[in-house]
Amino acid sequence: MAIVKINPIAISGHWHSGVAMDLHTISSTPVGYNDFGYMQFETVRPEIAELLFRLKNRADRSAAAPIIETVADFLGHHRDKFDAIVPVPPSHPRAVQPVIIMAEGIGQALGVPVLSCITTTRPTGQLKNITDPDERKEHVKGLYTVDAAQTRGRKILLFDDLFRSGTTMNAITDVLLDTGQAQVVRALTITKTRSNQ
Repeated sequence: MAIVKINPIAISGHWHSGVAMDLHTISSTPVGYNDFGYMQFETVRPEIAELLFRLKNRADRSAAAPIIETVADFLGHHRDKFDAIVPVPPSHPRAVQPVIIMAEGIGQALGVPVLSCITTTRPTGQLKNITDPDERKEHVKGLYTVDAAQTRGRKILLFDDLFRSGTTMNAITDVLLDTGQAQVVRALTITKTRSNQ
């Protein structure tokens, strides 16, 4: 087993309880401009965050296995608290969809169904480019729908790769609990940003 070191951090939102496996970055130091005029940074990441970076930004599928093993090991102690995993739908197309790959791997490792029951009503765009909290909430209003036949009465583990402000996960949690009639929603992300902006 390739278990990596983690530092679980509580994340709060509309869900019953939530945790991020570690910080997204430890530090990010400007090191100068590149040939195209963009500032470059020397970024230090925790071990699991470095693996996530490789999976998400380098399409390195080999980075998924140690993340999956680490998260499955962590969740094994909490297995009675959820009976399905719901991944947050990707905000834009990628050759490798890290959230889906990780959710399916974790579900397989734990013998838990992964429900792709959340859909979007319109293109989502990137929330990270919107810094105003009210504008973020407005952006996700009415964005998500759920197939309640899959979630009714279930104990859901809502899964995403990164926790920043919680806007997306809060909106999906509300849909799961309301329209989706889930019994309870808990949240898990691989990393959490140092700032909620």
